[in-house]
Amino acid sequence: MNNSISETEELDVRNLIPVKRHEKLLQLFKELPVGESFTFINDHDPKPLYYEFRSIYGNVVGWEYMQRGGQEWKVRVTRTEASKGREFREISTLMDLRKADKKDWKYVVFHRYGMMLKGDTMELVAEEDPEEIRRIFGNKFEGEHDWTYKKQEAGEYIIHITKKEESDVTAEDVSIVNKFDVRPHPPAKRHDMIFDAFEELNPGEAFVFTNDHDPKPLYYQMEAESDDPFEWEYLLAMPGEWKVKITKKSE
Repeated sequence: MNNSISETEELDVRNLIPVKRHEKLLQLFKELPVGESFTFINDHDPKPLYYEFRSIYGNVVGWEYMQRGGQEWKVRVTRTEASKGREFREISTLMDLRKADKKDWKYVVFHRYGMMLKGDTMELVAEEDPEEIRRIFGNKFEGEHDWTYKKQEAGEYIIHITKKEESDVTAEDVSIVNKFDVRPHPPAKRHDMIFDAFEELNPGEAFVFTNDHDPKPLYYQMEAESDDPFEWEYLLAMPGEWKVKITKKSE
């Protein structure tokens, strides 16, 4: 199939599901001659794709924002040098954190994980053990993923993360660092669990908990007792299943 577009065309990928956007744009870059470009339009900042390009093809990616913000982000991508690119079969995507700013690690990893399908594997490569990311996976996707170290040496860690179950709508929300179900526990224990989880949050981080009824009394208790400002957001309100996201706000 011919995926090529001319440099003057603009490819609008907003009508594609996220994983298909990445597949199409990665294929376009693979076929792109040195010195040539293509321009695409997305509905959010496609920075994770930039790091994915660099992870697979190396430092040969010219990336120029033509328009930023809102529902229309326009980027021109140029191949600056020849490169073969990495071919892989056992994994579905590669994210080399050595080629990403550390402040972006969580955003790019969880954004890309959110669009993976059940059974897909992401390979992470890093100079140091990404312990914070591992902790968040353990809290947020317990029982839903496998985290396997393929290599653990000074200066090079290789990890395979396999999605065992489809993630819910919070998968791409990098602010969420914990997720738990309080329904198996007695009411008094539930409040303790939630207050403890809130205490562990850094400003800007959040957790999601599941309850069997509207936990509004807990909201009023937190409002009265918490010294830290917070945001309370209902994600789901169904009989027997209420999901709430609590964010610790910055002062």
